Amino acid sequence: MDNWDEIRTAYHVARLGTVSGAAEVLGVHHATVIRHIDALEQRLGVKLFQRHPRGYTATEAGEDLLRVAAATDDQFSQLAGRIKGRGRDVTGELVITSLAGLDGLILPVLAAFRAEYPGIVLRYLTGERLFRLEYGEAHVAIRAGAVPDQPDNVVQPFIRMAPALYAAPAYADRHGLPDTPEDLSGHFFVANDDRANRAPFNQWLWNTIPQDNVVFRSTDMNALEMAVVRGMGIGFLSQWEADAHPQLLEIAPPRPEWEAALWLVTHVDLHRTTKVQSLLSFLKAHARSLSSDADSGTDADAEQESGPDAAKGSDA
Repeated sequence: MDNWDEIRTAYHVARLGTVSGAAEVLGVHHATVIRHIDALEQRLGVKLFQRHPRGYTATEAGEDLLRVAAATDDQFSQLAGRIKGRGRDVTGELVITSLAGLDGLILPVLAAFRAEYPGIVLRYLTGERLFRLEYGEAHVAIRAGAVPDQPDNVVQPFIRMAPALYAAPAYADRHGLPDTPEDLSGHFFVANDDRANRAPFNQWLWNTIPQDNVVFRSTDMNALEMAVVRGMGIGFLSQWEADAHPQLLEIAPPRPEWEAALWLVTHVDLHRTTKVQSLLSFLKAHARSLSSDADSGTDADAEQESGPDAAKGSDA
């Protein structure tokens, strides 16, 4: 409907009877109103109004247009009301995208969130592909590494992953355990097969451990976790992964050079919606609890953001 502005202008002229009245309602100059009416009449090939000193009176064709335009304007108003109403509700679909392997961190939050808001439908999408928030592919993204800098995104700190090296008792029985950090290079490891993966702990492993000693490699984070649990080698696990396997032995505690930051990313157009803010609150609360329990160094409670909202004093 390329000429909807003209039709809407004609509707208000017919409703109010004057060019000045329509111009005030529409917030435009009266010359714009006259130009819209003239263009619409020329396009339709009929007179929509009779001009007289007191204003404009709709012709029969103008009355037809008035009825159609009034119904359309009312439908738009109802649609806007429904959309605004949904924005205040924690209902409908909520799409979260994350790195693979964060299930143990994220799913407890999503389970608690779903219990609190039974009207929500959650879609949890993982993988290496960067989902485009500006195209509406997700409401909330959890990303790792340097601060995301895509325009029109609001970026907030979530947690810092502080992985440690673990081994299973079965591995210790077969190969023993390293006595010093220097002994690590003489042991067998499991690692991410993607050497381009920029996680600091992954880069450290490939730069420190002899290649032949990395005996199990996979891009599946769950497979790497299970390889450690089954005693195939020593490997990096986050605290929430290790907590699920209390029998594992910590070989080396977390080091600052192994840490990786996680970020909460939302698009500015959806950042302020109630359901997005509600989920962000759940995620931050979970991060704070991890910080209290394990001194993980989280920044999730910091009142800082980057992105368009930061300049507006965002407090989310």
